[in-house]
Amino acid sequence: MPIYFVRHAKAGSRSAWIGDDRDRPLVDNGWEQAHALATRLSALNPSVLWSSPYLRCQQTLQPLGELCGLEVVVDSRLEEESPLEKSLAILDDAPDNAVLCSHGDVIPDAVNGLIRRGMDVADIPRALKKGSVFVLHRENGLFVRAEYWEAPKTK
Repeated sequence: MPIYFVRHAKAGSRSAWIGDDRDRPLVDNGWEQAHALATRLSALNPSVLWSSPYLRCQQTLQPLGELCGLEVVVDSRLEEESPLEKSLAILDDAPDNAVLCSHGDVIPDAVNGLIRRGMDVADIPRALKKGSVFVLHRENGLFVRAEYWEAPKTK
């Protein structure tokens, strides 16, 4: 059964944001991506929604939570600069059909860690776009293959 590993949707510019980066929200285009992701992922019956503590990740999963009646649960193992061991641990802990939202540094690091463990990935993107998803397939407790979904198209 799959686990869906989502990069947060588009947020405002990091350099233009005044204040703690953890509080940087989605922009309008990011909300459009979040709603498009919610439509696609809700049809797949997610079991849990786990998010980085950063607001933009929580907001990315919020529309999905509303559609599915699920709470977005914050887990620090998904935050920026999370060590590989923690990222791999949360993937191992995730139930089937879990949706996890994290960042552009954590996700490629974790996916590469799973590749080193033997997971096959059909097409590895050169850049992990905001709002994109890695679908990780697990069999008998091992991640065996993954595919990449491009970010939803928005206006």
